[in-house]
Amino acid sequence: MLKQITSSIMMIRPVAFRYNEQTAGNNYYQKVLHDVSPDQVQLNAQLEFDNFVSVLRNNGIEVVVVDDTLEPNTPDSIFPNNWISFHQDGSVALYPMCAENRRSERRLDILTLLTDVHNFKINEVLDFSHHEQTHRFLEGTGSMLLDRIHKVVYAALSLRTDLDLLNEFCDKFNYKAISFTSNQTVNKERLPIYHTNVMMCLGESFAVLCADTIDDLKERKLVIDSLVSSGREIIYITESQKQRFAGNMLQVSSKSGLKYLVMSTSAHKCLTKPQVLQLEKYTNILSSSLDTIEACGGGSARCMMAELFLPKIELL
Repeated sequence: MLKQITSSIMMIRPVAFRYNEQTAGNNYYQKVLHDVSPDQVQLNAQLEFDNFVSVLRNNGIEVVVVDDTLEPNTPDSIFPNNWISFHQDGSVALYPMCAENRRSERRLDILTLLTDVHNFKINEVLDFSHHEQTHRFLEGTGSMLLDRIHKVVYAALSLRTDLDLLNEFCDKFNYKAISFTSNQTVNKERLPIYHTNVMMCLGESFAVLCADTIDDLKERKLVIDSLVSSGREIIYITESQKQRFAGNMLQVSSKSGLKYLVMSTSAHKCLTKPQVLQLEKYTNILSSSLDTIEACGGGSARCMMAELFLPKIELL
């Protein structure tokens, strides 16, 4: 049976986290913390990471933590969902990344760790990363929100989300694409949002959506109609809530089957009481402070978690 949420995730523990100049050109969430030293930024990020992992594990969610390496220099390695995705049939996809210093985040040794140490089964690796040579990008489940049950992928097109590569993914994985443009206001100009997963979240029975970012009303209706037809209740968030990463959430489950929507403290605090009540009809809420990671990295809780949908090897 196809699953929308999983109880196992992979996370990369940072060793040299910092503001990444190569991604800041179109990630308008990033900020330079002038009053914090680089060493302190890394220490803060590592503490936020460790606390976040503890919150997840204390609630029965399996977290496979992989330590990053000092070399090569990968300041955004804390966001693995952009370069890899895992699927229930045992397939793994590797993705082409826009920033050159993010391409070194792809580590095949992690696949060996998952199979040899954690007993996950990998049947096939589909590598889309060669498209970097022609400057075309598709940044994993940052670019694509996968409705794994109905085989629909939602994607906000941008420099980091190429339409042709989206269609290639859909052909390989048998998905239908719902593509659109999602914008935010930058210096009074409407510019594409860098990743779909900052304005939208898909749970089992609900979706969180910043519909106001989809300026084209026909495209907005297309997205809403598709979500409704999948049986989900839509929880609408504002553009100001999106700026606080209220769209960057992920629903997971515990080993015992309890469902949790995971988000940052910033995202949790900006939700209204009616929005929280809407969500709590379907799921519990977990949050953890990610202030440094959000500010310097321009990503939040969802970006830090790569869902492990791979089957497990049955041990005798």
